[in-house]
Amino acid sequence: MYQQTTPSRPLLRIALLAGLALWATATRSAGPTPSGSVTGPAGAAASTCAGLLQHSFLRLQDEKPQSLCQYQGKVVVVVNTASFCGFTSQYQGLEELYAKYRERGLVVLGFPSNDFSQETGSNKEIADFCENTFGVKFPMFAKTSVSGKDVNPLFRQLAAKTGTTPRWNFYKYVIARDGINVVSFNSLTAPESRQFVKEIEKQLASP
Repeated sequence: MYQQTTPSRPLLRIALLAGLALWATATRSAGPTPSGSVTGPAGAAASTCAGLLQHSFLRLQDEKPQSLCQYQGKVVVVVNTASFCGFTSQYQGLEELYAKYRERGLVVLGFPSNDFSQETGSNKEIADFCENTFGVKFPMFAKTSVSGKDVNPLFRQLAAKTGTTPRWNFYKYVIARDGINVVSFNSLTAPESRQFVKEIEKQLASP
């Protein structure tokens, strides 16, 4: 008769130590991650979607990881924001745009950044400002870098795709429903401008 045997305690201990050593090596090789971006289980889920949305970031309000894959199939406006900028009033136009077109598949994603020294507050202070001053309801993420050597991975990809990087706050990228094609607009382009709205409507009309 076949009799099942169990490994001895020394063998179990050796196997456990070997597994821990492999895990530690993999963790060290991964290196640091840019501020506001996420790795591990939350980040791994992003591999299930294609294109520019294969990233996870911390939500501004509670710093919980959020996969951008949840916006797959939508037209996505990505914008770097700041609370103390001459363009800060664009929050209102962005929120109005989101409210008007969200049912047709538009989402606006805000990324606060102090790259231009106009967003010095904490994530909580930024969240309170956005809600209390402009009633922002579109998704916002934790403060991050959108240019330079510490640029977060999404903005690095957007810059590579368009050949342009944010030169100031409220720089805008419009990602098509396929999550691959993208068009950029500079800070001077207001959310309600004819050129910008025309691009949004064109992308929303695409399958």
